Amino acid sequence: MNLDARIVVVGAGLAGASLVARLRAGGHEGPITMIGAEPAPPYQRPPLSKKYLQGEMQVERLYLRPERFYEDQNIELRLNTRATGIDRTERLIHLSDGSALPYDALALTTGSSPRRLPDAVGGALPGVFVMRNLADADALADYIVPGKRALIIGGGYIGLEAAAVAASRGVSVVLVEQADRILARVSSRETADYFRDLHQGHGVDIREGAGLVRLSGEDHVALAELMDGTHLDIDFALVGIGISPGTSLAEQAGLIVENGILVDAQGRSSDAAIFAAGDCANFPHRGGRLRLESVPHAIEQADAVADVMLGGAAPYEAKPWFWSDQFDVKLQIAGLNAGYSETILRPGARAGSQSVWYFAGDTLLAVDAMNDPRNYMVGKRLIENGISPSKAQVSDPGFDLRALL
Repeated sequence: MNLDARIVVVGAGLAGASLVARLRAGGHEGPITMIGAEPAPPYQRPPLSKKYLQGEMQVERLYLRPERFYEDQNIELRLNTRATGIDRTERLIHLSDGSALPYDALALTTGSSPRRLPDAVGGALPGVFVMRNLADADALADYIVPGKRALIIGGGYIGLEAAAVAASRGVSVVLVEQADRILARVSSRETADYFRDLHQGHGVDIREGAGLVRLSGEDHVALAELMDGTHLDIDFALVGIGISPGTSLAEQAGLIVENGILVDAQGRSSDAAIFAAGDCANFPHRGGRLRLESVPHAIEQADAVADVMLGGAAPYEAKPWFWSDQFDVKLQIAGLNAGYSETILRPGARAGSQSVWYFAGDTLLAVDAMNDPRNYMVGKRLIENGISPSKAQVSDPGFDLRALL
C-alpha cells in the first residue's frame, strides 16, 4: 500500500488507537482518520469496573494517550460520530453527521457490545446496567455505595469482577448464575471453586443453577424473581451475560461475518481494502478459526494489521493471555483451555496462591494462576514454546518447571 494512502479506522477503542499509532510510527504519511462513537478519546476499559468505579482513578488517567498526541501525529479524531454505512464501490464511509469520508484502506476495530436482558423481562427498567464504557461506569457510580442491594446476573468474569467491586464498597450483593457453577464456560471446577470461596468469604451471596425469571418495578427496578420462586428486593441490577462482536456495519456492507468479521491471517476481510482487528475479528488460528476478547490481543492484532497496511505480509499469530482482578486476587491466564481433558492443581509458593494446568492428553493447553505470577510466567513460556511438562512434573510442587525451559 502507498505510504500516502487515505486510511480510515472505524472504532476508537484500544485496537483502533494502537493501529493508528503504529501506522504513524511505521512511516505512513497519508491522511489517517479515526471515527469514535463516544465523546472521549480512546481509553482503557479494564479499570472502568475497578479503580475508576471505586473513585481511585480520574478519567484522564484512563486515556491511552494524551489528547494532543493525535493532533501532533496528524491523526484526525472524529468523536461522538458513528459510521452508518460503507460504500465499497466508491470506497466511502458514511457518517452520522451526514458527511462521507473517502478511503483507500479501511480498518474496522468496532469491538463488541454487552448482551442485555430483553425488555420483556425488565431489561429496559431504570436501574438495570451493563458495564462496557465510560457512560456505563458513570451511571453506575451513584449506586455503588454502602447499604445498596445489588443483583449481579451472570457468573462469568464480568459478573464476578463487578460483584467484587460492589461488595468492596459496602453493597449487599447477590450473584445468580443459571449454569450449575460460576465460570462454567471459561474455566475448570478448581478455578471456579477458588473464586466461589473468595467471594463468599467477602460476603457475596452466590447462587448457582439459579436463573432469572424477570425484573420488575414501577418506574425503577425493585424486585427480582428467580426460577426457584425466590423474590429479591434490590436497588439495582448489573447484567454480565457476555458480549457480541460489533459486526453490524460489516454485515450491512456485505462482508462475510461468522462470529465476527471473517479475516485472513493478515487481517483482510472478504474485501481486500477492508481490514478488521480486535474483538470483532474472526481470524485463522492453528488450523481453525478464533475470535478473542482481550486487551493484549487487541493491541497485537492491530499492530499486525498496521504492519500489513505499511507493506508487510507477516501473518498474525495469537499468543493468548488474559487477567482478572477480584478483591485482593490477580488471576492470570495463559493459553486457551478449549478441548481440555484433564486439569492438575499445583500449589503456589505462598498462602492463597495456586495454579490450574489444563491438558488435552499429554499436551499443555493453558494455565490459570491465582496470585501466582511465577507459575503463570513459566506456564506462559512453556505454552508459547510448545513445551508440555509431564503431569507428574506439574503435580510435584517440588519440581522446578523452569528447568524445562
